[in-house]
Formats: sequence, structure tokens, C-alpha cells
Amino acid sequence: MPASELLEAARKARGHAYAPYSNFTVGAALLTKGGHIVTGANVENASYPVGMCAERAALFAAVAQGHRSFDAIAIVGPEGVALTPCGACRQALSEFGDLRVVREGRDDVALRDLLPDAFGPRHLARTGV
Repeated sequence: MPASELLEAARKARGHAYAPYSNFTVGAALLTKGGHIVTGANVENASYPVGMCAERAALFAAVAQGHRSFDAIAIVGPEGVALTPCGACRQALSEFGDLRVVREGRDDVALRDLLPDAFGPRHLARTGV
């Protein structure tokens, strides 16, 4: 799928963002290995930590729909602002392997290059339980 198509889906998702406090709207479009696009938008809350980034909103929606393998994610913010996923989103996405991060106004990048030593199952202590 062309990056332009994935970015357009992210732009449409950005239109659904709920950002009354920051006015910083973000949309994400996650491409599954099966060719499905699942979108997400950031959702703010008066209790700031309760909010959710667009990337994780898309990821969690995709997982809830049964998807587990992904090729790419596109992220768009306000016009003229080039974004990459925050640290929490990088970690959450890395749980499902490496994928291409499509960024508006910047070259694509591999998730592994944004988070080269992601925490994963290999870091968990095994107790035999």
C-alpha cells in the first residue's frame, strides 16, 4: 500500500481526535499484514494521564478486532508538525514486531531504529510457573 494512502487514512482519523486541552490533534492508521487499515485518534482527558495517544488507540482497536501482525503505521499531527511515536507508543507497537513508521513530511523509518533495544519477553524473569 502506498504511504500516501495510509497517511490519508491517518488524516481522516485526526478529524475524530478529542483534544480540548492541547488542541494538538493526532491521527494514526495501522496497516495489518492482511491489508486492513485500523485507525485511531488521540483522546485527552481532564485527568491528563488518562488520555490516549492515536497510535495506541489504533493498536488497541486492531488487537481488539483480532489483528496481531502489522506492516506499517502512519501518524499525522497538526499541519506542519512532523511526528514520531512517543516512547510509550514505540514500546506498545514493538510488542508486535518491527514495522514501518510513515511520517508526514519526513522519510519513513523502521520502528526498531526508533527503539533499538525495546523491552520484550526476553527481559522477563522465568520462574517456571
